Amino acid sequence: MTSDLLVVGGGPAGYAAALEGAALGLSTVLVEKSELGGTCLNIGCIPTKLYLGATEAVEELAAARRLRLATGEVSVDLSALKQRKDRFLAATRKAMQAKLEAAGVTLRRGQARFDAEGAVEIVDETGSHILTFERAILAAGSEVVDLPALPADNERILNSTQALELSTPPARLAIVGGGFIGLEMGQIFARLGSEITLVEALDRLASVEDPEVSAELARSFKRAGWTIKLGTKVMGHEKTAEGLTLSLESGESVLADACLVVVGRQPSAKNLNVEAAGAKLTPRGAVEVDAQLKAAPRLYAVGDVNARTMLAHAAEHQARYAVNHLAGKTGHAYVDTGLPSIVYGAPEVVRVGSLAAELKDLGQSVQVSRAPLAANAIAQAHGQTAGFVKVTWSGGRIRGVTAVGHQVSRLATLAEVMVRQGWTERHAEALIFPHPTLDEALLEAVKGKREEV
Repeated sequence: MTSDLLVVGGGPAGYAAALEGAALGLSTVLVEKSELGGTCLNIGCIPTKLYLGATEAVEELAAARRLRLATGEVSVDLSALKQRKDRFLAATRKAMQAKLEAAGVTLRRGQARFDAEGAVEIVDETGSHILTFERAILAAGSEVVDLPALPADNERILNSTQALELSTPPARLAIVGGGFIGLEMGQIFARLGSEITLVEALDRLASVEDPEVSAELARSFKRAGWTIKLGTKVMGHEKTAEGLTLSLESGESVLADACLVVVGRQPSAKNLNVEAAGAKLTPRGAVEVDAQLKAAPRLYAVGDVNARTMLAHAAEHQARYAVNHLAGKTGHAYVDTGLPSIVYGAPEVVRVGSLAAELKDLGQSVQVSRAPLAANAIAQAHGQTAGFVKVTWSGGRIRGVTAVGHQVSRLATLAEVMVRQGWTERHAEALIFPHPTLDEALLEAVKGKREEV
């Protein structure tokens, strides 16, 4: 079999690339070794949001209780939630396959391994097959990073994939890793009734975010009853009949019924023999790409596998660009200015564009303006007023927006427009912001007093 376009990987990037290629009239083959949807649909973005959505009433009731407006409790059946999750994911995969077929994409199941510059070997249950191609897009995604001191056993020590298969929440859950995944999973299990202890080797949570955001997250989760241990590593563990004991670098011990290890993800590139196609791997194990996301003359690498940004929407955006570039529809370098990043839950975090520290490191003059969510009517209506919206300026234009608090993910798209188009204050004032909305907090932050950083 030969094709104009071969796509390796059926996650967000590969799926988008295959559909885009078919729409442009390219004969397109998509190779997937497991399930369509990749990490995002099957074990990442979507199931965690289903769990957060199903347990959100726990947070709403807790806020009403703090205001002495309501009493009672919300109890979520994890076993039933898991069944709903499994049904939803299966239906979505079926719909994805149907859409690929309707678009004329040929779907091949099997493990891909590059054989030459224009050829790939596919190993499936029937044996080994060689497919040739004119152009290829590698969208193989990423995989969990293991921690040597805490090897996952799917019993006491879990990775994020295994945690999503639980039918009963552990009474005491230790979480190792204070990044996006650890914070979202911690909120899910806290709402399900688990006692949370979070251990992070760095000195703050969500270390890629603004330090003020990290501090607000720590305050929020401590108020919710989490035990948070920062600046210390897990050095070892001991399993007992009663559970698990973690030994920390600080000399402390953590007792838990289960431990969730979420210390990051790494590109899934090491077994693909990309060198045969003319590509190279970085020391981190990612596929090296140029300004057009090309890894070799006939190969592009997009999404998690190039480690540029490990986010599903970033992967899709890269994939569509790559197809249009190889088809001659665009010639400019790939640009993702204003790429949004979100931590979901309560509180949420959104970041678009540059942080103040990043611009200062580039030698730019930087100002920030802000607005507290306590002044926002919608945050007040929900009784969740902690947090803020912060705008970063340089040269009189908006270069970044970051926010933490109640449902601030709703601000992501407008914030991206502001950053991409380099808005001034007059641009924002020209819009009619509906009242009352959370969006008004973004407007107030834009209009706020600017301070030099």
